[in-house]
Order: sequence, then C-alpha cells, then structure tokens
Amino acid sequence: MKIKRIEHVAIAVHNMAESMTMLENTLGLELDYEETIGDTKLAMYPVGETFVELLQAGGTTSPVADWVAERGQSLFHLCFEVEDIDAALDEMRAKGVKLLDETPKSGHGGSRIAFLDPASTGDILIELAELPADHS
Repeated sequence: MKIKRIEHVAIAVHNMAESMTMLENTLGLELDYEETIGDTKLAMYPVGETFVELLQAGGTTSPVADWVAERGQSLFHLCFEVEDIDAALDEMRAKGVKLLDETPKSGHGGSRIAFLDPASTGDILIELAELPADHS
C-alpha cells in the first residue's frame, strides 16, 4: 500500500460555527468547502498539503455524536490518502488488520473511504481515502 500523505486530521466538535470562527480568526485558515454526509456535517480547511476537518453531529445517529458525548471535543481520526483503496484494504486484510468497512464507501469530496478498526491500530481510528482522479 502506498500512502501518499496525511490527507486530513479530523476533529469532532460541539459547535461547528464556533470552531470555524476559531480556525479562521485565530489561526487565519480559509475554508475550502463544507458538506454533509449522512448525519455528519464537515468543514475542510487546507494547511499545506493536508486538511483540518471539523466534524459535527447533525443528529443522534452520527458516530460523531457518540464520540463527543463520551470524549468531548477532540481528535476523531487520522486520514491517509492511498492510491488504490481496494488494494489497500486487501493488504490490510492480509496483515490481519480488522476493518470497520469491508468495502469502500462514499466520503468527503467524492472520495472512496474505509475505516480501520482501532482494535488493530493502537486505539487510533484511521481512515483510508482514495481521492477522485479530478481532485486538485
């Protein structure tokens, strides 16, 4: 598996607007885009070749809601960009890594994503993402 870069660092937040204001006014970051996937709202801020991703639960069915209730506002996961997510998942299976997603699903910005089970990654939630070919 070829990891190209850390694609983003995701932070689960209580209040998206407050966190966005902090990133913009305190750190001078500029919003790239916002979207909602399922019951989770996200905002992406580029920092060099990587993004800071803010995540806020849009309702009680979002995994972010459980995370924030249990751990508070904090680091949620690390996302690594891979060239071929199907091959990456095959490699993870061959290495005995437990997967939360057996097959890729739709993710941020039209990407294909899958999460690894934290039980296999030192209790760290790791996302693998294959970005669309037209991603800039």
